Amino acid sequence: MTSPRARSSRRVVAASSGAVAASNGAVAASSGATAAVTARGARRVYEGHDLEALADLPRYTHWILDAFAPYVRGRVLEVGAGIGNVAARYLDRVEHATLVEPADNLAARMRERFAGDERVVVFNGLLGELPVIEGEPRFDAALLVNVLEHIAEDLDALREVHRRLRPDGRLLLFSPALPWLYGSLDRLVHHERRYTRASLRTTVERCGFEVERLHYCDILGVLPWWLFGRVLERRVFDPSAAGLYDRVGVPLTGMIEDLIVPPLGKSLVCVARPRTPRED
Repeated sequence: MTSPRARSSRRVVAASSGAVAASNGAVAASSGATAAVTARGARRVYEGHDLEALADLPRYTHWILDAFAPYVRGRVLEVGAGIGNVAARYLDRVEHATLVEPADNLAARMRERFAGDERVVVFNGLLGELPVIEGEPRFDAALLVNVLEHIAEDLDALREVHRRLRPDGRLLLFSPALPWLYGSLDRLVHHERRYTRASLRTTVERCGFEVERLHYCDILGVLPWWLFGRVLERRVFDPSAAGLYDRVGVPLTGMIEDLIVPPLGKSLVCVARPRTPRED
């Protein structure tokens, strides 16, 4: 019999599936606004318009956080927090959240959104610019939801995460999978890459982490992403389709992945803990 926790971990799905492939690219950029940040003089600006339309995808966000639930606690570092769509759904279970966002316009909106909430610190900058202050508590968890694939130097980013985690903390990654799926939808949301399970494991381990759990999810999303991104080369997405997927596709995929452990999937879930000392 499958344990509730195992069922819960497999229930996590990427934000795309068969009936609404147009929503795939939309949701891929819904939390990691690192995707299209451009420099304007000394300012960094996110020029997309998808985050507002995708602010309410409760089932999608819940499933991701459900997979990471034992570790989203205490002091949390979220990298590429966008306008706080994911953070808003886990704040009640943590003591403190530091939300890192490089885009000036999005960070400003997060500050407004969480104004007066003493649990939240919004840091407008790159992760490497976040100070590590001797004697201050480090983080119990670092969360990157659809973010790592946007970062050109992913190894550097994970090493910066490592520096900021407690020895018993956890790295929590949700990233797109299967490089052969890379196509127009990935370019639309500025993906640098897609990972295999082996390549993500290697990346994480090179940065001083030991992988505890790493698995594919969203098996139903593979075919439509290939069809619309590789064959038809779609270059637009429909935010309303993302909402439809959230209501219909997410529960359907969850039911299937409750019954089987997918041998592949459109996304990867990874939980890792720091090794001591770190091996670069």
